[in-house]
Amino acid sequence: MVDVSGKPVTARLAVARASVLLSKESIRLIREGGMPKGDVQAAARIAGIMAAKKTPELIPLCHPLAISQAAVDIWLDEDKNSVEIESSVKTTDKTGVEMEALVAASVAALTIYDMCKAVDKGAVIQEVMLMNKSGGKSGVFKRAGKGFLKGRGQTPGVKKIK
Repeated sequence: MVDVSGKPVTARLAVARASVLLSKESIRLIREGGMPKGDVQAAARIAGIMAAKKTPELIPLCHPLAISQAAVDIWLDEDKNSVEIESSVKTTDKTGVEMEALVAASVAALTIYDMCKAVDKGAVIQEVMLMNKSGGKSGVFKRAGKGFLKGRGQTPGVKKIK
């Protein structure tokens, strides 16, 4: 494990995303709340948040951190037949929360896969990536060429799951 004892405590934020491609039928069932295993959005959101908190138990050499906030937002993009996931994690600590955000998005995607697999054997998890991060010695990172999922009420084809 890397020694972070000499690093200053700073506010840290990381945002990650993932996408799950599904059939039109699966998208319809999610939208209408008809998946046999239940509420896909609620299960994936809680799983992602829980996963962020468990990151040091899953990723070797990852520091345990006092997470101040973990959030997972999930939307349907009916133009792409996908469920879009965005996770954000905050802390004030000596090391960043990129891994926590990536684990949250990944586990939310895996949960969506699990909830839909009885109906959709062809589901594909893709594009798990860090979107941005701030805080610490390396400063700010913003992924070029990829839009954020939050605040996209005006984006055609993208609808928040109710």
